[in-house]
Amino acid sequence: MIRNHRKNLGKILKEQRRSIPLTLQQLSDASGVSVSHLGRIENEERFPSAIILQRIASPLGYEEKELFTLAGYLSASGTRIGERKARYGGRNVDPDVIRALGKEPVEVQRAVIGILNIFKNISASISRKQSDSE
Repeated sequence: MIRNHRKNLGKILKEQRRSIPLTLQQLSDASGVSVSHLGRIENEERFPSAIILQRIASPLGYEEKELFTLAGYLSASGTRIGERKARYGGRNVDPDVIRALGKEPVEVQRAVIGILNIFKNISASISRKQSDSE
């Protein structure tokens, strides 16, 4: 199971960074993690520690608990995310959605979080384009 987390996490982080968009250098500057270490994580040569995940969570638009769950450091049942006021990417998320998601396997959680990130980034891109054209 850990191998799957290692393989998927690097890909997820790389896709998220590119969708924002951030270069490795920009992520390094924002997080204080070296470009080479970030590259090795994205290329699945290294698995990030909890400290590294804490540093990169915010610049990548994740809450720490989301990233810890994706990495397999926290289980869905262990996070108790349905019992807290849920926020996602700075926006409120219906607690029922979070509670239901918390009951799903980690793979489903990752897929849903990835899709939500894509929607969030598309929305931000559209907003930027609209403000640029005004």
